[in-house]
This record gives sequence, C-alpha cells and structure tokens, in this order.
Amino acid sequence: MKCAIFFAEGFEECEGLIIVDVLRRGNVGIDTVSITDSREVLSSHQVEVKTDKVWNEIKPDDYDVLILPGGKLGTENLEHFAPLTATLKKHCEAGRLTCAICAAPSILGHLGLLKHRNYTSFPAFSDPSYEGDYQMELAVHDGNVITGRGMGATIDFALEILKTINPNSLEHVEYGIQYEHAFRTLKKPM
Repeated sequence: MKCAIFFAEGFEECEGLIIVDVLRRGNVGIDTVSITDSREVLSSHQVEVKTDKVWNEIKPDDYDVLILPGGKLGTENLEHFAPLTATLKKHCEAGRLTCAICAAPSILGHLGLLKHRNYTSFPAFSDPSYEGDYQMELAVHDGNVITGRGMGATIDFALEILKTINPNSLEHVEYGIQYEHAFRTLKKPM
C-alpha cells in the first residue's frame, strides 16, 4: 500500500506530520509531496518542512491512498492546484481511499465527493451544498473516504487510515505512542 500526502504553503504542520509519523510507525509507505517545484514548504505556523518529492516527480496513479492536511491557506492552495483536484476526483470516483482533515474536506465537498456520505471537518468548513451528512466526530470513515475534524483529531484520523490499510499494526502503534481513545465531546467555547 502506497500513500501520498500533499503539502502546500500554509498547511497545518501537525495535521501533516503526525499522519506521516503514525503511518510510518505502522510500516506504511507514505511520500510527502509538495505541489510546487520546491521541496521546501512553509507551514501555517512558519515551520519550513522539506518534502520527499515534488508534484512533477510523481505519478499520482501509483498511489493507493491520497491524503490532504488542512490549514486554511494550505487548503486554498491545494484546491487551486488543478492537477491535484483532477487527480483527487478521479482517484476517489475509482473507489480508492481518499482522506482529508480540518479545512481540506471542503475540497472533497466542492468536487462533489461528499454527496450522500457521512463526513466531518472543522465545523466552519462544513456546508449543506456538499449534500453529505456532517458528523461532529473526530474522524469519520464512509466507504473509501476518511475525514477528520481538526488538528486535535489528527491522531484519531491517522489511526483510522492505518486501521484501514494495515490493521495488524494498529495495536502496536497505539502502544508505541501511548495512545488511549478519549471518549469525550469537545464543546465550542462560550
């Protein structure tokens, strides 16, 4: 199983790097891919990250799983990169695993990929026009789409991806990161 996670300027670094960490701990191959010609990508909190590859070095069809981190600016930049959105639509419609967290599920919504699906995202990025069913959950898995609510949900989101593609490593990874599922609901601050 081969995965790609796409980074654009303004991506939320935890949503990108925690996913990479969890999947690599679970012996899943994942490439970090810049959508520009530069391997260096500046995150939403001004952390420069060096990716494994740039867009022009990959063949998107070679990947079984495509993943989008959030971050408001990062999401906007990902969505404005037409080769990526065309790839996402083709990939997801072919029944291949497509994952997005925080603001990034809005890209899937705009592409019509959340229609008749349960999904989650940062609450401000849900929209009735997606014709999906928004869930106030940390991570939602519906068919070949996995969505996550936000940075605080990144571990749950990453573990859901791992559980889907390499379930035998899940318990080992949860122990290795000393993760315990928190069964609580976060309420919006007053």
